[in-house]
Formats: sequence, structure tokens, C-alpha cells
Amino acid sequence: MAVHRTHRSSRLALAILFVCAIVPAAFAAKAGFTPQARVGFTVGDQWEPAIATDGFGHTYILYPQYGRVPGCRGCPLPSMILVASNDNGATWQPPREITPPGTGQYDPQIVVDPADHRTVYAAWLQRNKLDMVVAKSVDFGQSWSIVVADRGLLDADKPVLAVRGEDVYIGFNRDGHILIASSHDRGITFTSANVSPKSKLVRALAGGATVDPHGSVYLSWAGYTQRDGATGRVSLYISKSSDGGESWTTRLMDASGAPPDCGAYRCEWGYLGAQITMTSDAAGTLYALWNSGAADKSPARIYFSSSTTAGETWSPRLNISTAPSSVEHAFPALAAGDAGDVRIAWMDSRNLDTRNHPLWNAFYRSSTNGGATWSRESKMSSYAPGYPYIHPGGFSFPFGDYFGIGIDHQGRTQAVWGEGLNFRSPGSIWYTSGR
Repeated sequence: MAVHRTHRSSRLALAILFVCAIVPAAFAAKAGFTPQARVGFTVGDQWEPAIATDGFGHTYILYPQYGRVPGCRGCPLPSMILVASNDNGATWQPPREITPPGTGQYDPQIVVDPADHRTVYAAWLQRNKLDMVVAKSVDFGQSWSIVVADRGLLDADKPVLAVRGEDVYIGFNRDGHILIASSHDRGITFTSANVSPKSKLVRALAGGATVDPHGSVYLSWAGYTQRDGATGRVSLYISKSSDGGESWTTRLMDASGAPPDCGAYRCEWGYLGAQITMTSDAAGTLYALWNSGAADKSPARIYFSSSTTAGETWSPRLNISTAPSSVEHAFPALAAGDAGDVRIAWMDSRNLDTRNHPLWNAFYRSSTNGGATWSRESKMSSYAPGYPYIHPGGFSFPFGDYFGIGIDHQGRTQAVWGEGLNFRSPGSIWYTSGR
């Protein structure tokens, strides 16, 4: 995650006893998406979910549970919780710990191998964020094998996971560098390499990764070079390796102004900062999506670009949002499927409440021709009564500085994100599906 939350106090229960269920909203979302529905435990708070789908009707959501884990007095906080569906999100199994109790677990990632559309990989940080863990399941998430892919003396942050066949890559930040742990035996053994420039950065944050059909691996990441990160510009990069992660070339995609002030939401300076994510489709076309501000502390926009030349050249960046220029944009999410099928999502604060305070929503667009033309903008988030941070026009603040979308085997978009009152408040994660 872009901002450390190493020490979080216990949260108040949400005025109800534990229910292992999905809680539907009473009001429908617009433009073909189901009403947003709460997933995971309904006590404590839930943060920064990741989502993946396979070719057999399964959808997987992985997230860290704070506050307490119902039915597990010995579970650390946070604990990594898996919520799975066998019918593309129509119904859900009860949430459960993905591994036995150990140390606190942070920053989830979960993907399905595009080579077999079946094998599931997950990743997270544990042991005070010193260990980078990768897990694998070959039985639709029922059991998992676990390996420590990288172990360091300093804490790591924000892993990103990419898989294809025998190749498994996990990128992450440690001590001002972007590192990647590479496996070429389906996640049994790993070796690590430094992706970022040799000079140490003030902060470096991975945002996305993909392995194309030819076996090249790509990693998108943000780098802060100025000592005062709150006033420094953010460079957005995509790095490529064609030799299994041993050597890397890096391309500057954009340079953003310093992050907007986040004090009103009780969060730290980097929370609304620039991020870049990426993926590839079945034909190998690369896609990148990022938020970037033209000036220091100015509202960021959402930009899209694609490459049909294995990252050698990229299309001019496209300002993808229809919101006014004064609106803050953050947290890009991206998925691709068959050739030309690319889908994007982000959060922005274009709506206002009755007191003229900004409200956030999750927005979505899709393309069937690699981004040459786009669907109309859709709002994935919708109103759910009974939550002080959800209003008819949107929610108070994104709860977690990334979220996820995926494409299921029926061609529907699956999405999960977090909502809360502010950065410090208890919050919850919400799910929808649609086209």
C-alpha cells in the first residue's frame, strides 16, 4: 500500500454481531452493474481488497481483516481473509483465513494463471513486512502452498503479482528500491533482482505487473526522488525484462506534481499520490493506466496508454475521465482479456454532498478495440443505506489506496473496493459485477 499503516488501533464493531454473509444494498447501481454489496466479515474493518477470476466460474477476493477475526482469537491483526464464489459472484462462501495464524499480513494480491485459467496465486507481506510471501492453490482456493519469496532486514511495501505458466513474478518496494522476486518453477523457488535505478529513491511503489504471451515481464511503478516527498514530483515508470527478470530496461511514462494535501481525510501525504498500473491482453498488447497532476498538489487526472510493440512505443496518453478539471482522481484499476478487450476503473470526487463536501465514486469504462474507442462512463458504486460514510451521491473516502477489477469467463467485469469515512475510520469492502 502507498502509505504504511503499521500500527492501527482496534476498531469498534459495526453495531451488529458477526455474520459470514454478503450484505446487499437496497438501491441499484447504474449502467449494467449489480447493486454494490458488502463482502467479508461484518465486524472490524476491511481494507485494500484484491480480486481475481478463473475459467471455471470462480471469483476470489483477498483482503486484510483489522479489528478482530470472528472465530479466531489467536489470529494476528491484520489477517489475510479469502472470500470465494463458485458462481461468478452470485453467492459466496464464508470468509476464512487463507493460512493458519502467524504474524500480521498486509497488502494482498491475487491472480489466476492466464495459461491454464485455473491455478491461483496470492501474495502478501508478513513478519513485520520483512517477508514477501507467495501462495499457490491448484484446487480452486481450498488449500494453499506457501513460500517466502524474499526476506529482508528492512520492511517492504506494496507487492504486485504477475504469472504465466512456469513464470511467477512479485514486485515490491524495499529500502527505496523496486525489487522483483522471480520464479521459473511455478512458485517453488525465487531469486531477487533490483529493477529501479542504482541510486536510492526516497520512496518507490510498484503499481502493476504482467507477463506477455512471449514471456517478457513488465512492471509499472512510481518513484519519489526528492527528500521532501510531500513537495516533490513523482516519476511514473514501466520497466521490462526479456530474460526472466535478470536485467531490466525502464521507460518514463509521465511525471506528476507532488501529491495533493490529504489532511482533511486524516491521511498521510502520499495517499492520493500518483500511481500507475498495467496489464496485457491475450494478443500481447500492453495497457497502462495512471493518475497524474500537472502541478504540485493539483487535482490529478486519469490517463490511459497502450503499446502494440512490446513496450518499445506507446500511444499518446488519453485523458479518460469526463469529470471537470477541478476533480481529484486516484486509484487506477485495470484488466484485459481477449485481444483488444480492455477495461479500466478509477475513483474520483466529482459529486458533492448537501454541505458541498466532495463525495467519491468508482467509475468504469471499457473498450473492445484496444482503447481506440470507449464505452460511455459508468458508475460502479451505488448507495447502500445504514452506513454513515455512504450517501446517495457517493461515499466519503476511499478506504484503501488500491482496488481491483477482473474479467470472468462469461465476459463480465468483477470489481471490489473499499469505502470509509476517512483514512483512519473503520470501513468495509464492496463488490459489484457488470459490463
